[in-house]
Amino acid sequence: MRLTQFSNFSIRLLMYAALKGSTPSAVPEVARAYGVSYDHLKKAASELCRHGYLETVRGRNGGVRLAKRPSEIRIGDVIRRTEGGAGLVECFDPETNTCPLLATCELRIALQEALAAFFDVLDRYTLADLVRAPDRLMPPLGLPVRESAAAR
Repeated sequence: MRLTQFSNFSIRLLMYAALKGSTPSAVPEVARAYGVSYDHLKKAASELCRHGYLETVRGRNGGVRLAKRPSEIRIGDVIRRTEGGAGLVECFDPETNTCPLLATCELRIALQEALAAFFDVLDRYTLADLVRAPDRLMPPLGLPVRESAAAR
């Protein structure tokens, strides 16, 4: 399975916001830090705000920041939302399925089991787990390591 670029950018944005704490992050700043498309990241920020993971802060030093504590954000939930519920294969969606083997296909069952296992693992992780070592994550993103970040 391969995650979409949208999911990848969404997780990266959440990680950046978690590292910044209560200080808002401007989307262009995050795009520069990761070397990714501003437009794609802006769409991810909008979607993450819509789902309540981020909140916007208006004003000169505005941007986005976490709307929840990192320990409350389950990675599996974020991926489910950012992947848009798309099925792994065509037969997962009864509206678009054209496979004549649907009723007897063992591959479909195996793939459903594998997908469930994939999300079971992701559901064990929170955003807090991903940013557990801020002193190692912040420098490559151009963020200064603060004493409070290293002590988290």
